[in-house]
Amino acid sequence: MTSLLSVAPAALPPRGAPPAARQSRFRGGRWVAWAALGALLLITLLPFGVMLRAAFEHPQALYQSQAVLVPQQATLLNFQRVLGLLSPEQNLQLGGSGAEVNLLAATLHSLLFTVLVVVLQITSCAMAAYAFARLRFPGRQTLFALFVGSMMLPGVVLFIPNFIFIRDLGWLNSLAGMVAPFALMSGFSVFFLRQFFLSLPRELEEAALLDGATHFMIFRRVVLPLSSAPLATLAILVGIGAWNEFFWPFVVAPGEDMQVLPTALQAFRAQTPQGQFDWTGLMAAATLAVIPTLLLLVAAGRKVVESVQFSGSK
Repeated sequence: MTSLLSVAPAALPPRGAPPAARQSRFRGGRWVAWAALGALLLITLLPFGVMLRAAFEHPQALYQSQAVLVPQQATLLNFQRVLGLLSPEQNLQLGGSGAEVNLLAATLHSLLFTVLVVVLQITSCAMAAYAFARLRFPGRQTLFALFVGSMMLPGVVLFIPNFIFIRDLGWLNSLAGMVAPFALMSGFSVFFLRQFFLSLPRELEEAALLDGATHFMIFRRVVLPLSSAPLATLAILVGIGAWNEFFWPFVVAPGEDMQVLPTALQAFRAQTPQGQFDWTGLMAAATLAVIPTLLLLVAAGRKVVESVQFSGSK
């Protein structure tokens, strides 16, 4: 009797355990969800696979086997051509366009353009976000609503006023003209940082005020050190957008001496003999342009998603 009593409770199912049918449906739903996510991931990565295949394929073998995603004659000649490491004669012999586009200089211009946009926009937006989060002044809510509403305006609406303004300043075909529209406050950046500043404890700022600190000193010495994670996240988002910016630099600074990388890719595509595109060279150049963005997303993608979710839940 004692052995039966001791064994019987162990044989009973745990309290609150779901029925077998419900557990089976739950597992089936998870498999369906994972299959759907895998299919979406495959669809998303397919263009990148085509780009890499063309970038590493020999120019003369590109159209021989179009149904596979693996290069049949893998080579680095396409990257050597777009980086200017081969002579124009060798470029034409390999089926290239002979286009002379300085991608190295365009990469440096893109890097400088991105750094300036990130530094100036983060600085101005951080100060504006702190003012909206902590300071009390007339029209604060209305002004913040206008900032948030600006996110609904398409960029093309502001294109003509910005172009006329830059033209009147004499900044066409200059780095200042490219950076100026992105250097001031952005609606998304102000909203993003304001949501985080609202979550900071007021006691730290009140203690600093009692010690005689000004609002700017509190912002610089207390708020900014506590906001390194959202500032880094916002810098990544703004940097990716600036790195991929094409339309404004293409219109304002189309000259070869100020070309950024997306503009240089457009010039490389346009300089093709008899309208036949140099697809292998173009895909190699596009691969070089995508590498910095991919490295940023791999290194800090999770932090970006978590910070955006946090700011949206406040």
